[in-house]
Amino acid sequence: MAQKHLEVSLISIPDNLLDIVYTACRTCYSPEGAVEIFKNISDITDEKKFSLIKKVISSGHYSTIEHIQLTFAINNISRAATHQLVRHRHASYSQKSQRYVKEKDELDYIIPEAIEKDPILKEKFQKHIDSVLKLYSEFIDSGIKKEDARAILPNATVSSLVMSLNIRELIHLANLRLCTRAQYEIRQTVKKMCELVVEREPWLKEHLVPKCERLGYCDEDNSCGKVKTKNG
Repeated sequence: MAQKHLEVSLISIPDNLLDIVYTACRTCYSPEGAVEIFKNISDITDEKKFSLIKKVISSGHYSTIEHIQLTFAINNISRAATHQLVRHRHASYSQKSQRYVKEKDELDYIIPEAIEKDPILKEKFQKHIDSVLKLYSEFIDSGIKKEDARAILPNATVSSLVMSLNIRELIHLANLRLCTRAQYEIRQTVKKMCELVVEREPWLKEHLVPKCERLGYCDEDNSCGKVKTKNG
């Protein structure tokens, strides 16, 4: 068995991201055509670009940031977390298949934070993983297809995937999954994704936050208490 730790890489982001978003914003409010606006983009200062973009996004005109596609490579994330991640439908995913890929003789897994903190429960967890792997290997050795043997694999089994989404969807993802009530693993995954984007585009930092920071209140039924609820 091998306990693994999350890895996230930003593998694709436009070099001219700011120019693209500015062109989209300016096109909506200019008699000039989009082609002319983009051709003359070098004449516009970054300060002016940021000013317009902030104004447009603050007004809720989010279609202007849907033109920017970001792609991430994610390793060592549990199947439990990917089941949550793929529920965000305005994104594209290519994930390691348990149907076609045989698990190695040493099953890689993620231990949930709550179990990790308890040495006794952690040991029981690891023993269970070991017993599952032995049975899985027995099935494979007996001629059972991988697509059927995988039925016994735990949600803790690690996976890897490539994920692409636009900035608007990343903001939505951050608003929901950076919440303290989100499960720890997916919260850490999204946090790493956002940090990598902010390294390249610092102006997005104020948008890649839990929704309570954006709204100024919590609209969840069960608030963590960090901020006031919608009804005070």
